[in-house]
Amino acid sequence: MTTPPPNPRMWSLDVLRENIAEGSIDTVVLAITDMQGRLQGKRLHAAYFVDVALESGTEGCSYLLGVDVEMNAVDGYALTSWEQGYGDIAFAPDFSTIRPLPHLPGTALVQCDVVATDHTPVEPSPRRVLTRQLERLSERGWSGLAGTELEFLLFEDTYEQAWASGYRGLTPANQYNVDYSILRAHGHRLGHRQPHLRGAPGRTRSLGTPREQGAGRRRQPLSRPGRDDRWGLVRRRSRARAGPRDARQRLHLRPPDRAAQPERGP
Repeated sequence: MTTPPPNPRMWSLDVLRENIAEGSIDTVVLAITDMQGRLQGKRLHAAYFVDVALESGTEGCSYLLGVDVEMNAVDGYALTSWEQGYGDIAFAPDFSTIRPLPHLPGTALVQCDVVATDHTPVEPSPRRVLTRQLERLSERGWSGLAGTELEFLLFEDTYEQAWASGYRGLTPANQYNVDYSILRAHGHRLGHRQPHLRGAPGRTRSLGTPREQGAGRRRQPLSRPGRDDRWGLVRRRSRARAGPRDARQRLHLRPPDRAAQPERGP
C-alpha cells in the first residue's frame, strides 16, 4: 500500500516547540475522541506540555468513553460503570496531528490515542477502532479515504438563550427556503453572517481539512405527521388565503395530514 504523504498543513513537533518558545502558543490541548465523535481532553499550559506532558502525556477518567451526548454516564459498558468504578485512562499524543486552532488564539491541538495505564490500547475507543480498520485495509493492499458532509442550522439566538428556551421558538437566520441560493448567502440580509460563511473554508483548511464547497439549505427541518416540531419553526397554520389545502401546506414545507391522504389498497 502506498503511504499518503503527510498533511503539509499540520505542524511538526519542532514547529510547535518554536511557537511555544516564541510565545505565540501558550496553550496545548490534548484531546481524545469520545463515543459521540467529539474531542474531549485537557488544556495544558504550553510550558508544562514541553516539560512534562511531551514525554508522559496526560490522564483522564474512563467515563469519557461511557457517556451520552449530554455527558451523562450510562449503563452497558464493560470498560467503565458505577459497579466497576471509573478508573483512569491515559492520553498518548499522536504528534502527526499537531495543528493550531484558528478559533482559539494562542492554542494548538494534539489528538491522542486512548491507552490503559499500562500503555496497552483501549480497544473500544473510536480512534483505535478506526486504526484496526485501516490495518485490515492495508493487509489487502487498499487505503481508506473519507469525506464528510457537515450541516448546521444558523439562529439569531445565543447559546444561552437557546438553552433557556428549551431549544424551542428559536429565530432562524433565514425566513424562507434558501436551498442552493447564492444571493441569500451574500445579500444584504446575511451580510452580518459573512464571518460564518466566508471564514469557514480558511479555518477548516488551516485545521488540515480542506473545504470543497457549500450550499444553503431550508430554513427549518421538515415536520412529520404525528410528530411535534421540536424547533418551533414550522407554522401550524397556513396564512395563504387561496388554493387547495395541501398546496398551502406544501408552501410552508409541511406534508399533508395523514387523514387527508387516500388509503392504499391491500
